[in-house]
Amino acid sequence: MVCSAQTKPVAVGAEATNEYFPLLKGKRIAVLSNHTGMVGNEHLVDLLKRKDFNVVCIFSPEHGFRGNADAGEHVSSSVDEKTGIPILSLYDGDTGKPSVKSMSLFDVLVFDLQDVGLRFYTYYATMVRMMDACAESQKKMIILDRPNPNGHYVDGPILDMKYKSGVGWLPIPVVHGMTLGELAMMVNGEKWLPEGRICDISVIKCKNYTHQTMYQLPIPPSPNLPTMKAVYMYPSTCYFEATPVSLGRGTDKPFLVYGHPNMLSYSFSFTPRSIPGAKNPPQLNKICYGVDLSNLSDSDIWKKGVDLTYLIDAYTNLNMGDHFFRSFFEKLIGVSYVRKMIKEGCSADEIKKKWSDDVEKFKKQRAPYLLYQE
Repeated sequence: MVCSAQTKPVAVGAEATNEYFPLLKGKRIAVLSNHTGMVGNEHLVDLLKRKDFNVVCIFSPEHGFRGNADAGEHVSSSVDEKTGIPILSLYDGDTGKPSVKSMSLFDVLVFDLQDVGLRFYTYYATMVRMMDACAESQKKMIILDRPNPNGHYVDGPILDMKYKSGVGWLPIPVVHGMTLGELAMMVNGEKWLPEGRICDISVIKCKNYTHQTMYQLPIPPSPNLPTMKAVYMYPSTCYFEATPVSLGRGTDKPFLVYGHPNMLSYSFSFTPRSIPGAKNPPQLNKICYGVDLSNLSDSDIWKKGVDLTYLIDAYTNLNMGDHFFRSFFEKLIGVSYVRKMIKEGCSADEIKKKWSDDVEKFKKQRAPYLLYQE
């Protein structure tokens, strides 16, 4: 794996205004974005308003339009205080898809979210549901593409669709290595929308970006991914969400530590507290003993990819057997065999070998849809 530093600065799709402004002239515009939808120092919505485009509504994803809600938290529909534009929340109902009434308000949807490239990070599922809603309503969707900070590799098993959920929406690996624009092209090309629907999309590409560009996110994409190291460790530590083990929500190192009050023989400890973005974290106010991963080098993390060593360590230490895993684990990892192999005492390398065919298969499958050099 060869990773290159950014030489020329990456220009995100939202900066290519000459490419998408002409598509918006005279149209009623909906914007699906959040706090990451910045064009330089200005939010996309503010830019469109300043240029006198007719923005009629905003859709907000998980964590809300301003990005400060907890994961999966109910986010009410409201009004953007700065612009007075109605915010229609995708988490303000049961379907995660806007109503027919909401869809009738606009002619074109502009989608601009910073993703982190993982199957259980919900922004791509939001995009796919909106693609389906637009396809049903015959509305155009413009995707302003952004780099994938985990776009330099593919790893993990392809989702067994019997575990399809809000944290696993498509038959893709844990780390798919694609931008949202590329993934949208694949959704259409592989006919992954219900009933084979196709969404009319235009992808506005990033400039000066390849899949080996180690793109530094200018803004944390959600409250519990505050640093690039957390973004890089997320594919390896997120599985603790399906166990009693804390992964550091409620501390200043979410996804970079793990621990539990009953874990033995560790000198490191931490205590999760109630903080914005993690109001009621696992093991709240309890001293957890465990491991601090925040000193790992970025290159070590990249080299290992999805690393189940930490999960296996906690499983072995706590010695809880099946009480360690919740059913949510299969939704995160996407297949049934990983839990079984951990219980049988298999190593992280043995488990990774089991999904290596999935990785190669997916790389071939996604190849026609890549917009950027590998």
